Amino acid sequence: MQELEMVLRGGTVVTASDEYRADVGIAGGRIVAIADSLRGASEVDAGGLLVLPGGVDSHVHVEQPGSDGSMTADDFETGTRSAACGGTTTIIPFAVQEKGKGLRASVDAYRRRGEGRAWIDFAIHLIVSDPSEAVVGQELPALIRDGYTSFKVYMTYDDLKLDDRQLLDVLALARREGAMTMVHAENADCIAWITQRLAAKGRTAPRFHATSRPMPVEREATHRAIALGELVDTPMLIVHVSGREAVEEIRRAQARGLRVYGETCPQYLYLTEEDLGAPGFLGACCICSPPPRDRANQEVIWDALVSGVFQVFSSDHAPYRYDDARGKKLAGTDAPFWRIPNGVPGIETRMPLLFDGVSRGRITLQQFVALTATNPARIYGLSGRKGSVAIGADADIALWDPSRERTIRNADLHHAVDYTPYEGMVVKGWPVHVISRGAFVMRGGAPVDRRGHGRFLPCDLPGPARPRGQPALPADLL
Repeated sequence: MQELEMVLRGGTVVTASDEYRADVGIAGGRIVAIADSLRGASEVDAGGLLVLPGGVDSHVHVEQPGSDGSMTADDFETGTRSAACGGTTTIIPFAVQEKGKGLRASVDAYRRRGEGRAWIDFAIHLIVSDPSEAVVGQELPALIRDGYTSFKVYMTYDDLKLDDRQLLDVLALARREGAMTMVHAENADCIAWITQRLAAKGRTAPRFHATSRPMPVEREATHRAIALGELVDTPMLIVHVSGREAVEEIRRAQARGLRVYGETCPQYLYLTEEDLGAPGFLGACCICSPPPRDRANQEVIWDALVSGVFQVFSSDHAPYRYDDARGKKLAGTDAPFWRIPNGVPGIETRMPLLFDGVSRGRITLQQFVALTATNPARIYGLSGRKGSVAIGADADIALWDPSRERTIRNADLHHAVDYTPYEGMVVKGWPVHVISRGAFVMRGGAPVDRRGHGRFLPCDLPGPARPRGQPALPADLL
């Protein structure tokens, strides 16, 4: 047997399908043995702990400037440090195409910012905002071959949105090349129409952000995105789903056999639109899109996690500082809601917030592992390397204390943001040690400085992105 550099002894291994007691042996940054009574050069007592795969947070925004002059508080260093301290060992942030420009230069520059600074491994999604003939015909196919096998498209935001014809161009490309398409589904024209009427009546405070984006706005765009995908037989993942009406659209598509996947986030389980009405300007801290809904809707999102409508639970970490002229106060404390940067932080609290659902009997341990690690690795082309405790996989492991109760306080978190929307919430279950490719990045609850340890991950073509072979159009048109 290969000499073991580290053994995790006496823990309970949990995968997306199983749960059993075993020792885990690590060598060369990979898991090389799972058995009883292993011996290694160093040994970690995992007695009473769960041996979970390190989380894969497949939807995060770090070191990302906005066209309005805003800037996320977390860069690759602070963002990956915070992720590691919450049990996550892989992140997938976004390289953004600027309208009128190509993609390659921004992707290369973004990757360089991560290499040498990230604590944990990272892949990169592409954001396609201008699918010109050159981008669709040359750049995107080349980038997909280089391991950038997923991209996000927007149906809202003036500087990012695509019209239906552009969406079809991108979806047809994804089908030909085998890439996964992520869709932000909200109807831009509806939002603009409602916002104009709110502004005319002086209803511009943060709480009216929710009013401007009611559930039919999300439902209509979700339905339209699915229809476009069905037309060209292209699988897609609808990101950050917030409302029961969009949930029903995805459920119906899945029942018809369409390869439509769903993602949701902590804000839709724990926040409501009432949080946007906090005193003064504080409601800005909870502005995100789509917005949180009401308490009854939280139950719908939990139910969709349990029933399998959602395959992915991400943070959608968009960390804008509250007291910052490049953050939530970009346009001052009297800013109308549409000029407040969108997003909430959550990269460190994502896994503990969902694990609390395990502690309360809402979901199983196996569902937790699938939603936070195994499924995102599979959907984005990282299977075999990330997302599972398995021989041959990278030794990305979170040793989890399922009985540890902790009150979430921003002062205890490791991001660069000056607030958390989950301040004061009590959760049960938190990681004790976190290991990335065989190296501790968090030990005994304290970060272990691993700046530069994280590597860029080229992604394989994801199996879930393969078309069904049943387009609504003649094949020679695609």
